Amino acid sequence: MIVWSRILKRVVRHLGFTLPVAVTFLDCVAYVAKVEGVSMQPELNPEQEDGNILSDYVLLNRWKARYFDIHRGDVVTLSSPRDPSQKIIKRVVALEGDVIRTLNYKEKYVKVPRGHCWVEGDHHSHSMDSNYFGPVSLGLVTAIATHVVWPPTRYRRLEPSLPTKRKPVNVGYPMFSWFEGEAQELEEYID
Repeated sequence: MIVWSRILKRVVRHLGFTLPVAVTFLDCVAYVAKVEGVSMQPELNPEQEDGNILSDYVLLNRWKARYFDIHRGDVVTLSSPRDPSQKIIKRVVALEGDVIRTLNYKEKYVKVPRGHCWVEGDHHSHSMDSNYFGPVSLGLVTAIATHVVWPPTRYRRLEPSLPTKRKPVNVGYPMFSWFEGEAQELEEYID
């Protein structure tokens, strides 16, 4: 009986230290999460030859998101602006001050307001993103996906990248001369 009592005390003592450290790490630094849905295909959850969808697990870096270390092309998780209890994963296409040509939003061009970003899924026809709900507050971003960690055959770093056709029309100021054709239409969004 004394042996079991000693073992139980040792386990409780180790848990008393390990559990708070683990919870703090998961809450502040990083954690792994399963990606569901097809909105980020082909980058995440690719369709296999047999038609099945492969579910990816990604490493989510909370530390970078906490300090708003967010760049164009980053894949981020955020609380949905429409349903805060739902977490979504999207790519950052534009940051504050950028002018973006929307795909099917109520306005053809949008200047991303201060403290916001424009997010889109890579599979546009199957994505609820900024083209549906507009610019997203940076405060809704919960983490930045840095690596695909499962399945092992898909392990890789997620490099920030933008599809060529989805780059901002104008990155901050001044307006680029190569976009003169629609410059007049954009001027109302600049100020």
